[in-house]
Amino acid sequence: MPNLRQVYILLFSLYWAQGLPVGFMTHALPVILRAQGVSLAHIGGFGLLMLPWSVKIFWAAYVDQVALSRLGHYRSWIIPTQLSSVIILIILSFFPIQALDQPGYLLVFFVLLFAMNLTGATQDIATDGLAVNLLKTDQQHWGNTFQVIGSRLGFIVGGGAVLWCLDWLQWQKTFLALALLVLLNTLPVLFYKEPVHAFFAPRPEAGSVSLRQAIRTYLGYFQSTPELKAWLLVLLSFKVADGLSGPVLKPLMVDMGLNFTQIGVYITMLGAVAALAGAGMAGLLLKHYSRTACLTVFSILKISSLMAYAVLAYGYEAQIQIAPVYVYAVNAFEDACSAMLLVVMLTLVMQYSRKQLAGTDFTFQVSLMATVSGGLYLISGVMAELAGYSHYLGVICAISVLCLWPIYYWKNQVR
Repeated sequence: MPNLRQVYILLFSLYWAQGLPVGFMTHALPVILRAQGVSLAHIGGFGLLMLPWSVKIFWAAYVDQVALSRLGHYRSWIIPTQLSSVIILIILSFFPIQALDQPGYLLVFFVLLFAMNLTGATQDIATDGLAVNLLKTDQQHWGNTFQVIGSRLGFIVGGGAVLWCLDWLQWQKTFLALALLVLLNTLPVLFYKEPVHAFFAPRPEAGSVSLRQAIRTYLGYFQSTPELKAWLLVLLSFKVADGLSGPVLKPLMVDMGLNFTQIGVYITMLGAVAALAGAGMAGLLLKHYSRTACLTVFSILKISSLMAYAVLAYGYEAQIQIAPVYVYAVNAFEDACSAMLLVVMLTLVMQYSRKQLAGTDFTFQVSLMATVSGGLYLISGVMAELAGYSHYLGVICAISVLCLWPIYYWKNQVR
């Protein structure tokens, strides 16, 4: 059995590699598109690129039950998907970004980004399954702390650093550097010897059960106790605010006059550093306080950060001069709160995942959140254009307060 430090380094590297391309698509791409005059509605439509993260549950059980080679059950999935991401990034480095106004090039660009999300989502299933099987209960919060830190570091480079580099470095060199970083983060898993896992569900014989019966049986676990039923409500409401605000916050900054370097360095990179600090703080607090208490407090902090954004939007629409430093501070606070909230949420997701179906259970819960967030992301740009920044963010704050009720209800069911 590998030592705990090796496990933490392994998880950190895998989530960092995963965060690099995702950071580009969620942080850099909306800014690039908005700067080129793309509407909020069309930016929201790019949420379709993230579809694999919402539907990955459909192949999660296969990843749990089938090893592709003798490299180790989950390593046999992680290594090929990591290397596939490297290849896609290299191909993207040769893409003529200035030709995006041509439908043919735009389609190819979309397909490449979609493929990168598909490989990343599959790697995530295997990594989550590996983490659930390796980490004991008292290690889960630290494992998820390293997960959030790794992914946020990926956002720093894939989102903020890319924007910064695009102001002075060519597109090709920027993406070749991303490919190299993903490759370097593949080294720990290449030299890691995965143990044989003791808990694997037997694969049913072909034709023994129908798909509907298999789905009903699986979902029965999450309806087996009042606590799990209440937990489903938390999962469904957790990402509502993020989905509604996702395609709005960065374009607001562009409209307020911030340039690529300001958004890349002082928003994305500084915000990600704040998120690293928030994740570390959450890991420490979870060592001394209950997971239920932390989820409640961190959720309230998240709502307060969205209220601060609503105030900024009101000032912008009222043509009040707002110093960029205030935007940086609000963004850093929101990113820190989001990271704290994500650490405790992923720890709870891991708590409710069975070892014999580790990747499937973890993926199912995360996919529920991603589906809600992605669906709202697609329509939020249109809603923001109709309502205006300040009114729309005010509505999001009100909805976020209502989403505290499922957490309160779940807390009362925890035994």
